[in-house]
Amino acid sequence: MFHFSLLADMMVILNLSNTMSGHNKWSQIKEKKAVTDQRRSTLFSKLLRAITVAAQKDPHPQFNPSLRSAIDQAREHNVPMENIERAIKKSQESKNLIDELIIEAYGPNGTAILVQAHTDNRNRTVAEIKKILSDHHGKWADPGSVMWSFDFKEGEYHAKFIQDISPQTQETLIALMDALDEHSDVSHLYTNTPLTQDETSL
Repeated sequence: MFHFSLLADMMVILNLSNTMSGHNKWSQIKEKKAVTDQRRSTLFSKLLRAITVAAQKDPHPQFNPSLRSAIDQAREHNVPMENIERAIKKSQESKNLIDELIIEAYGPNGTAILVQAHTDNRNRTVAEIKKILSDHHGKWADPGSVMWSFDFKEGEYHAKFIQDISPQTQETLIALMDALDEHSDVSHLYTNTPLTQDETSL
């Protein structure tokens, strides 16, 4: 299974290392590339937003797997602990809560994609994600039509099976993932397709 976060690096984003076989995180792929200061700033913002959203349910990581996972990812990318604590505190003070969206979609050749986003305007985010999918050979999926192929464990989605695709289709899928991850509201991306040959063993 494969997770994608801020693709150009951002994909480096919310993703902690997962050694489960078949779990392919986009961020892990992008982590192999240099991260510019500007992209690092964007990455930190996304990581902290994910913490704030997760903490809205329960500010105690020991009782909240999603928050624990978000904190682990932030620490993995060297986000200062004081920033993390502020993000958790913000979740309890904010009057305008941020919504979490899980959008189901199909990529080229019917590949399964889950888009996790955090937004203060659901209608805007949904419309923009739909346009990105349409512009990059993707397709909006009905609720449940993609979700069934993933398991949710410890705050993350894991594909139940791996779908192999051709190199050409892989390039198209990567372009779609990059475009999705460029969106400021997108925090994580997951797919059931390995994006590099060596990722299949993760």
